[in-house]
Amino acid sequence: MADDFFRSSLLSDLFDNQTHFSTPAVNIAENGDDFKIEVAAPGLDKDDFKINLDHNVLTISSEKETENEDNKPDFNRREFNYSSFRRSFTLPGSINTEKILATHKNGILSIQIPKRVDSKVKPAREITIA
Repeated sequence: MADDFFRSSLLSDLFDNQTHFSTPAVNIAENGDDFKIEVAAPGLDKDDFKINLDHNVLTISSEKETENEDNKPDFNRREFNYSSFRRSFTLPGSINTEKILATHKNGILSIQIPKRVDSKVKPAREITIA
């Protein structure tokens, strides 16, 4: 039984879960007018994020460092926590880079990326013959 326990992937599962925790889940949606990126990052405030756009590459990053200290007569406890992530997305040339908006609410960072008017899909129409 002990051999099975040590052969299991318990330790790798623990480390994998921590790795996934440091990279937040991202949802990407497209409609006729824009793209929307949502980043699920509970525990992070809007000031913890940086969003950059360079040559149609949108980069979302965050770095957060916390320190907890508990001093009592019998013991001292000091914990450091550092978390960071960085995600980059290559945007199509059809976007309006001047009108990208970002909001943060309830642990969700939302980025709205509007399309240029000339790149929006136009509805089908019938062409009359003259």
